[in-house]
Amino acid sequence: MEKNGKPADPSRRKFFGVLGGASTAALAAPLAVGEAEAKESQNDQRKARYRETDHVKTFYRTNRY
Repeated sequence: MEKNGKPADPSRRKFFGVLGGASTAALAAPLAVGEAEAKESQNDQRKARYRETDHVKTFYRTNRY
């Protein structure tokens, strides 16, 4: 069969290429709707988050940091 002067190509490679593109677009669509933002108060942004506990000190000592 011919379509628009070109021979039809019913190959599996083309079929799976279209199928893969459609599934990628379907998965990406919900992610593109909007971005979620984490809301932190001013106190949460200023607080110290790193603590050098005994566990951390042991890790540093055993790995020679």
